[in-house]
Amino acid sequence: MAEDKLDPCISCGACCASLHVSFHRSQLVSEGGCVPDALADDETGETCRMRGTDRSPPRCVALVGKIGESVRCGIYEFRPDPCREFAPHGVFGILNSECSRVRQRYGLPPLSK
Repeated sequence: MAEDKLDPCISCGACCASLHVSFHRSQLVSEGGCVPDALADDETGETCRMRGTDRSPPRCVALVGKIGESVRCGIYEFRPDPCREFAPHGVFGILNSECSRVRQRYGLPPLSK
């Protein structure tokens, strides 16, 4: 499988099916933000989490497609801050060992720098 050098995420999705995604509830539509309320679960009085990311195995409810082949975020423009801030390893010169770790979980090779 050849990785897309500009956006390797479109053929991966491992982070969306591995990581717990918590965010401040102000990011919910009902609170003036952009994350659809129906896709989040309450976590604490201040935080929510993307539905599905607290299950075992985790998989964000907004993830569409097959991990390692072709994926996309069903709410890309409306995703919470943790998703916006998670950078693929080596892209934009950012080294992200967590990206490499979750890719390995799905048998995907690490991204090069």
